Amino acid sequence: MYCMKNSLLVLLLFSAGIGFAKADSKEVTIAHQDMIVPFRAAQAAGELEKATGYKIKWKMFGGGGDVLKAMASGEVPIGEAGSSAVTIAAAQGLNVQIVWILDEINNAEQLVMTEKSGVTDIAGIKGKKIATPLASTSHYQLVFAMRKAGLKASDVQVLNMRPSEIAAAWERGDIDGAFIWNPVLSRVKEQGGKVILSSADVAKDGAPTFDAVIVDKGWAAKNREFVTAMVGLMAKSDAAFNADRAAFTADPERVKQIAKVVGSSPEDVAPALDSYAFLPAREQVSDKWLGGGVANALATTASFLKEQGRIVEVPADFRNYVNGEFAAAAADKKP
Repeated sequence: MYCMKNSLLVLLLFSAGIGFAKADSKEVTIAHQDMIVPFRAAQAAGELEKATGYKIKWKMFGGGGDVLKAMASGEVPIGEAGSSAVTIAAAQGLNVQIVWILDEINNAEQLVMTEKSGVTDIAGIKGKKIATPLASTSHYQLVFAMRKAGLKASDVQVLNMRPSEIAAAWERGDIDGAFIWNPVLSRVKEQGGKVILSSADVAKDGAPTFDAVIVDKGWAAKNREFVTAMVGLMAKSDAAFNADRAAFTADPERVKQIAKVVGSSPEDVAPALDSYAFLPAREQVSDKWLGGGVANALATTASFLKEQGRIVEVPADFRNYVNGEFAAAAADKKP
């Protein structure tokens, strides 16, 4: 997670316009993560490149905090980040907006403990080493669940690790548990990990989470057609999956392509897709989501993060960090 002393540097980078030097060219770097979502099939097939004529460099990052750093430095103008990371970006004044809900996390992130830890509930993690990527939705859910269980931050050793680092640490026996998503989630469960809490459980307790596609506002303004095409293709991918989930994963070659993009095994793809909820474009532009609900969710998250000392300022209006026009264009487009 960003420490607050870096906030001024972040703001200066954006205000000075560092990075995005190719805003008027047809080249772009897009930061993605290892979440298994329907769009990965289109990503693997180069469909966005074909639709826009842009040369795209797809770069995978280990968590939302890393994506924010890359966007703040001017390395990338488009990225994927969880709702807690986007909240931090807004609290630090980054010039970004959510343009698409990549997924509602639903049951896709879980707190898994090793068998040797002996932990059977959230209260039992006191004194344990729990790994999670800081500034991620998993981290936010972990801290929220700890507070609900009456645990203080000092009661648990929360270790900042990227997904690949978590997998390695689990195999070495260096950690007692992890709050993480697939494909690492599947790996640790296969190695005897016991699930004691899921993102769905945390959502029921009042902390719903989602992953979003965010764009630098300045770059998006100069590349509106590209962003429109990208969101449209994401909407099309989600619609195809929602229309026939079994058919979407019936093609072994497509499954292999998706797995290759995120570094998972093909066997992880179908279960991971089933653990998320993918929202149709028309639902995304409703008051529940981009029409107001997302801004409210960010505000609620910000209040919690401030209580925990994770951020200093809570923006007065999170609606400035949400832009539903591209999803609206996708909703209006006929199949």
